[in-house]
Amino acid sequence: MTRQGRGRRTLLERESELSAVDVALTELCGDPADEPAGPRTGGVIAFAGPGGAGKTALLGEVRRRAAARGCTVLSARAGEQEQGVAFHVVRQLFQPVLAATGEETHRKILGGWYDIVAPAVGLVVSADGGSPDPHGVRDGLDWLVTRFAVQQAPVVMILDDAHWADTESLDWLIRFAPRAVDLPMLLAVGYRPEELSADAAALRGLTERQGSRPRPLAPLTPGAVGRIVREVLGAEADESFCRECWAVTGGNPFEVVELTAKVRERDLKPQSVNLTHLRELVSAKDSGLNDRLTRLGTAAVRLAWAVAVLGSEATPALASDVAGLSTTEIAELAPRLADARIFAPPRPAPEDRPWRPPTGDEALPRPAEPKSLEFLHPLIATAVYRAIPGALRVAMHGSAAATVLAAGRGSGAAGRHLLELHPEADPWVVRHLRAAAREYLRAGAPDAARRCLARALREPPSLQERPALLYELGCAAQLSEPAVTVNHLRAALEEPALGPDLRESVTYRLAQAYGHSGRMEEAAQVVAAGAGRATSARTRLRMQAEQIMWNMFRADGQDSPARSRRLARLVDRLSGRGMAERYLRGLRAFDAMTRGEPAATALRYADEALGDGLSWTDDEWGFEVPILVALTFLHCDQPGRAEELLADGVAECERKGWRGAHLAFGLTLLGYVRYRRGALAEAEELAREGLRIADLVGPETPAHWTAVGTLLETLLGRGRVEEAHEFAAEHSCGGNVLQALLCPDAPTVRGELLLARNMHSEARQRLAEVGHRMDRRGMRNPAWCPWQLHLAQALALTEPRQAAEVARDAVRRARQFGAHSMIGRPLHTAGLVAQGPERLRLLAEAVDHLERSPSAYDLAVAQVDHGAALRRIGLPQEAGERLYRGLEGAVRCGADALAARARDELSATGLRPLQLRADHGSPLTSQEQAAAERAALGWADDRIGDELGLEEREVAQVLSGVYRKVGTDRTGLAKVLGAASGLAIGARVPRPVSGR
Repeated sequence: MTRQGRGRRTLLERESELSAVDVALTELCGDPADEPAGPRTGGVIAFAGPGGAGKTALLGEVRRRAAARGCTVLSARAGEQEQGVAFHVVRQLFQPVLAATGEETHRKILGGWYDIVAPAVGLVVSADGGSPDPHGVRDGLDWLVTRFAVQQAPVVMILDDAHWADTESLDWLIRFAPRAVDLPMLLAVGYRPEELSADAAALRGLTERQGSRPRPLAPLTPGAVGRIVREVLGAEADESFCRECWAVTGGNPFEVVELTAKVRERDLKPQSVNLTHLRELVSAKDSGLNDRLTRLGTAAVRLAWAVAVLGSEATPALASDVAGLSTTEIAELAPRLADARIFAPPRPAPEDRPWRPPTGDEALPRPAEPKSLEFLHPLIATAVYRAIPGALRVAMHGSAAATVLAAGRGSGAAGRHLLELHPEADPWVVRHLRAAAREYLRAGAPDAARRCLARALREPPSLQERPALLYELGCAAQLSEPAVTVNHLRAALEEPALGPDLRESVTYRLAQAYGHSGRMEEAAQVVAAGAGRATSARTRLRMQAEQIMWNMFRADGQDSPARSRRLARLVDRLSGRGMAERYLRGLRAFDAMTRGEPAATALRYADEALGDGLSWTDDEWGFEVPILVALTFLHCDQPGRAEELLADGVAECERKGWRGAHLAFGLTLLGYVRYRRGALAEAEELAREGLRIADLVGPETPAHWTAVGTLLETLLGRGRVEEAHEFAAEHSCGGNVLQALLCPDAPTVRGELLLARNMHSEARQRLAEVGHRMDRRGMRNPAWCPWQLHLAQALALTEPRQAAEVARDAVRRARQFGAHSMIGRPLHTAGLVAQGPERLRLLAEAVDHLERSPSAYDLAVAQVDHGAALRRIGLPQEAGERLYRGLEGAVRCGADALAARARDELSATGLRPLQLRADHGSPLTSQEQAAAERAALGWADDRIGDELGLEEREVAQVLSGVYRKVGTDRTGLAKVLGAASGLAIGARVPRPVSGR
C-alpha cells in the first residue's frame, strides 16, 4: 500500500478512497475556484478493514490534505490497553488544545459547562463539584464541539482504531456524529469491523445515516505488492517471487512490508528458486518480531514491554521507571527500536494550518503535540504485550500504577493498571481504586467507576472498609440506573461494621433506589426499619419523614387516612425549622391538598416548607418533597409559583449536569403546569423532552409514566384524540401501570381517553375503579384527581341521575377546598350533565369561578360550552360574547379542536368567527397592571372600578386576564407583585416564567 522514498509515503491502490476524501474536503472547505464559496457541509467518512489494511496511513493522508486546505485538525487513536479508560479518546482530542492555557481560559472556553465537562476532557477540577450523569456530560461535549467547529471552521476530527475506543467516548461520538453534516466539520474514522464490540457496533451506521456506507479497504493486487517488493528488495525481484508474496500475505499491506523486511534480513534473493524458503518464513511460528527484539538486547526488550504496558501513557520518563532503565538508556534505545521497525519514528512537525493568534476571549490556543513512545503499528503493540510472561505482566502493571501515581497523574490514570493485578488484600490497591472511582464519577462515567469499585471489593477490603465500599458501589449508578444500586446497598446494610452515620446514608439511598424504580412499599419498609434502629432524635425524625413520603407515593395507599392523621399530629408538634421539619411540613401541605382540606391550609404549610428554597440536588435530601410543594401550589391556583420552583429545579439539575430522573420529572411537571395554565404547545414540547430523558433512565419508571400521562392529557386538550390513542397503545397504557402515586394519575388519564373516543362503558368501569381507590386513600380533592368529572360525563347518556349526583358530589368537595379553578371545573361538568335552566345556571357559575382562576384552558372550554348552550335557547347576542371569548382563549391555548368548535358555534349563531393570534405569556397591559396592583392591596372590585373608570363586571374581566398571565388567583397576587414587602402602585409585574 505504501512505498518509502525520500519524501512522504505514497498510497497504493487507494485512489477511490482518496477521491472520496477530496470530495468530502471540498464540501467542507469549498472549492477555491468558486467565487463566492458555495454552501459548506460536513459529514462522516469511515474506512473499515482488518489490521494492517492501511487505515492509519489513509487517515494520515486525510490529515495532510485537510491541513493543506487550512482545516483545523483534531486527532485521536484508541488503544487496546485503554478501552476501559473513560473518555480516553475525548481527552486525546481536546487536551492538546487545552494544555497550553490555564483555568481562567478553560472557563472561558467551556462557559457554563465547565464544572460538567472539564473532568471528562481531563482538566483538574474541585472534587466537591458533584457527579454529573452521562447524559449531561454528552450534552456538554456536544456544546463544546459544536462551538469549536463554528469558531475554528473548517474542522476535521480524526479517530483511528475506533474499534478500541472507550465506551464513554464512543457513546458520545456515535450520538454526536449525525450532527456533523450540519456543522463545518468532517469526522474521519478508521476501524476493524471484525473486532467491533457490541458497544461499538453502531460505528457501522455512522455513514449509513448520511446515505453512504463505510468504505472497506480491499487487499492490494499482485501488481501493487510487486511494487512494494521491488521498492524494498530491488528491481531484480522476479514476477513469480512477487506473486508469491501477494499470495502468502493475502495482499495485506502491513504483512507485505513485514515479509519483505524479513526477506532482506535473511539476505534471501527475491527469485523464484527461493519460493520454498519464502513459504517457510511465512509458516514459521515466530513472525520475526521477537527475533528482532531479542537481538537488540535485554534492555530493549524491557523498554518495549514497558511501552506495551503503559500504552499511550508511555513517555520516556514513565517508561524509564517501569523498565528500570535510565533516561539516557531510553534515549539510546528508542531510535534503535525504531530502526528495527518496532517503535514508530519520531513524529514530524504537524502540518496543521497556521493557528490564528488569540484575538480575545473566544480564541483557542494552538494544539500542542504530545511526545510519547509508541509502536510502529498496533499489531506490533499487541504482539509485544502478549509476549510478556503472565506473572511479569501483572507485576509490570503494578509498577506502572505506582509510577503513574508518583508522576502526579492521579488514581484515575493508575486505575486501569490496578485492574490487572491479582487480588491480594492490599489496602493500597483498594484505596486507589476507590479514588479512581471517585474521579470517574466526577467525570460522569459511572460504569468505569463501578468496574473499579467491583474490583476493589474482590481485593478484598478490610471488614471496616467494606460497608463504605459497598455504599459507593451502590451509589455509582443511582442517577441513571436506580435499580442497579439496590443489591449493593442491601449488602451494605447487612455489614456488621456499618456505623450509624453511614447506616443512615445507606438507608436513605436504598429507599431512593427503591422509590425511583417504582418499588414504594419496599422504600417505606427500609426507612421504617432505619427509624427503629436510629439512636438520635434527628435521624429518627428524618426516617419518619422518609417513611411517610414513600408510603404516600404507594398506589395501594393502605391505612392512608390514619397515616394522614398521624402526620398532622406530628407536624403540629414540630417547633424547629430544620430540614427534616421543613420536609414534614411539605408532606403535610401535599397531604392536605390531596385530601381536600381548605387550600389556605395547604398553602400555609407549603410556604413554611419552602422557606428560603429547597434544593433538588442536595446529597442528603431528595427532590421529591420540593416537587410535592410545587404540586401543592399548582393545585391551589398558584401555578406561577409552582412553575418558578420547577424551573429553578431544572436549572439546578442542568448546572450540575444531572440528566436523569430529576431532570425528567422537572421538565415533565413544567409541562403539566403549562397544560394547567393553558399553554398546550409548550406543555407538549416539555412533556416530550421529559419522556425522552425518562426513557434514557429506564422504562416503566415513575418518571416515564408521569411523562406519558402528561403528554396524553396535552394531546387530548389539543383535540388530537387518535394521536393520543396511538401513543397510549405504543406505551401500553391499557395494561398494568406502575403501582405508584403519579401526577397526573395514569388510570384517570386512560379513562379520559376512553371517554374522548366515545367508549363510555369502558370509561365508566375504569373511572369507577379509580374513584374507589382514591376514596379509600382519603384523596377526595377533585383538584388532585378529577375522576368524578370524567365519570359523570361517561354516565350522562345512560344514567343521567347518577351522573348528576357524581357531579354534585365533586362540586361539594371542590367548594370545601376553595380554589376557584377547582370549583369551576366541577360546576362546568355539572352543567354539562344537567338539563334546562339548571344547565345554564351551572355553566354561568362555572365561567364566573374560572374567570377568577389562572386556568386559561378550562375557562375557554367553559366559555364555549356556555355560549353553545345560550345559542341553543335562542340568545345569540349573549352566546356570541361567550363564544368570542372562548375562541380567543382556545387559540391562545393552542387548543385547535376547541377553537374549531367555537368557530362552528359562531357560524351557527350567524356571527363571523375571527382568526385570532395567540399571545400566551404576554406582559400585563397598563390597565391590567393598575387593576392587579390595587387588587393585591386588598381593594374590592367596585373600588378598583371607581378608581379606573370601569364597571365592576369589566374589572372582573380585566383581573381574569391577570390571573392567567401571572399564574395565580387573587389570593396569590400579593406575593407575585410584591405586596407583602410594600407594594407601590406603579411597580411593574415580573414576566411569567417561560420554562426552559
